[in-house]
Amino acid sequence: MARLVEQRGHTALLFTEHTHIPVPPGGQTPKDEWGGDLPRRYWHSYDPFVASMAAGAATTRLRVGTGICLVPEHEPIGLAKTVASVDNLTGGRFEFGIGAGWNREELRHHGVDPARRFAVMRERVRAMQEIWTRDEAEFHGDFVSFDPVWSWPKPAQKPYPPILVGGVGPRVFDRVLGYGDAWLPNYGPGILERVPELFRRAEEAGRRVEVLMLSAPADPGALERCEKAGVSRVMAWLPSAGYDRVQRAMDAFEGALADLRGE
Repeated sequence: MARLVEQRGHTALLFTEHTHIPVPPGGQTPKDEWGGDLPRRYWHSYDPFVASMAAGAATTRLRVGTGICLVPEHEPIGLAKTVASVDNLTGGRFEFGIGAGWNREELRHHGVDPARRFAVMRERVRAMQEIWTRDEAEFHGDFVSFDPVWSWPKPAQKPYPPILVGGVGPRVFDRVLGYGDAWLPNYGPGILERVPELFRRAEEAGRRVEVLMLSAPADPGALERCEKAGVSRVMAWLPSAGYDRVQRAMDAFEGALADLRGE
């Protein structure tokens, strides 16, 4: 599939993550939009870093990454090495999409208090940034603490792979501007109307950030609205299905892009 995505001229292929889904009735908090049990694909997914490495090895230009990695469910020293290794081995083609997670039982299985997940993510990302950019890295916080360490390889991209911050909550822009390089929301009602606020705040902070849109629909009008709002990249969700269905989904998305361009 990575070769197909590259051959058809797309920029990147990102992989989703859930380490597991807790079995009901004690687990599996449903997402609001489902209003019931989760689809099977939530617990039938590859490790996104192994998948990114496989996709990167099978291609030469395609950017690969996580869309998204649930950072609170990972130990940061090991995660820093994993990200740096994949970025190095793919020649600097890795993109690190991140999020704090929404499944409370899943987070608890990893020893994380769901109420503190955003604070945990912030510290773990900042600790990883120290590891990626310093020969001797040290970090001391409320959730992450270690004395000076040596850790190689360093990422191929400098200072580190782009950090794409997922989520649409009221404080998501604080996270994007605090330790991210781009906002990575899912397309939905009201999302594009928020983009000017992000750009305004970034300008005030002397920062440059991008907006990369996940789950963009195969609709020329919607794609045009993304373009006019300043979205840098639109990406379609591919179905968890056979090759034919994946290609049909790509055909529809590419057709909408062609209509937008007047091709």
